[in-house]
Amino acid sequence: MAESADLTVAPPQLRILSGLEQVPAAEWNRLVPGNHPFLRHEFLHAMERHGCVGAEFGWLPRHLTLWQQGRLVAAMPLYEKHNGYGEFVFDHAWADAWARAGLRYYPKLVSAIPYTPATGRRLLAEPGREETLWPLLRQAAVELARATGASGVHWLFPVAEEQRFLQRQGLLARHDCQFHWRNRDYRDFDHFLTTLAAKKRKNIRRERRLVRQSGVRLRRFDGHDAGEAEWRAFADFYQRLFERKWGMATFNHGFFHEVAQQLPEQVLLVLAERQGRYIAGALMYRSDDCLYGRHWGAIETVDGLHFEACYYQGIEYCIERGLQRFEPGAQGEHKLARGFLPVRTCSSHWVAAGGLRQPVARFCADERAAVADYIERMENASPYRRPDPAP
Repeated sequence: MAESADLTVAPPQLRILSGLEQVPAAEWNRLVPGNHPFLRHEFLHAMERHGCVGAEFGWLPRHLTLWQQGRLVAAMPLYEKHNGYGEFVFDHAWADAWARAGLRYYPKLVSAIPYTPATGRRLLAEPGREETLWPLLRQAAVELARATGASGVHWLFPVAEEQRFLQRQGLLARHDCQFHWRNRDYRDFDHFLTTLAAKKRKNIRRERRLVRQSGVRLRRFDGHDAGEAEWRAFADFYQRLFERKWGMATFNHGFFHEVAQQLPEQVLLVLAERQGRYIAGALMYRSDDCLYGRHWGAIETVDGLHFEACYYQGIEYCIERGLQRFEPGAQGEHKLARGFLPVRTCSSHWVAAGGLRQPVARFCADERAAVADYIERMENASPYRRPDPAP
């Protein structure tokens, strides 16, 4: 009589990757829901290939992966950080507190998309297995922090269900505010404008008119349409902006071009052309239901052009393509007057130094209260028309 088959399945095995070339793109992307552009293998790997992350910028890949029977079943984008650059969840006060206590704050571990304050999955798992695989990813991250002497693990901009899971695990929660646009089944841009208060509607029309009257023509490209000239122009705009304001550009022409080739239908490049040459541009990426604004640059100043390229072109694109949400980036109260409403963003934090947990927890509680108050004030300043009072 033949022996019965062994139905025991071995538990998932952890592999820590120092680069995404160590996992097949199809395996990683199988775990990415909704074609989220920043979580796709092509985007993350392009950053590694073109030097956008690494020792120079203090982002060292330490991606966590769980494998079972030769199959990737869960993953977490993770980086060993040696500074606070490019995170958009500011922890300078924490680093100062560690220093005053005679402790090292760096390295730390961060699960995020570098330089990208966009909400998205941080705990990738096969559908239906989140309940068993998410705790394994969380445990692996904490164990890696302990093994490497990291001060903590930080999950930045996770989706709501992941944030709830991490809070149930006893992690500290931080809140912040961004301004997002929602598609309310608008027929076109003019239909969207009719929902705004008269003053806001008038101002947007004036800004768009100023751009037209300046002789600027706006052109939209996806990865199929944009050629070498377009990417060279945009990379130059991006580089010059950092030289003028922040001093260190992390992305580059090679990265922009590769992502456009690898994810052509998820790229939206808006270029402003005047008198036969490009003078400004905005780069956005899309998932199945959301548009994400990322970069802007210009070599000429035109009244209203920033708002046109970065916001109004994106809103029109969302309406035309049926996208439900537009996340234009971090901060910026000026977005409120242009139809973007306040949205709470979250992050979760595991802290290794037990003696500092209580003061950090108080810091987080005070910050959450301040953010809640700020969001309420912004909601009261909504640019949308108030409903008519009931008779």
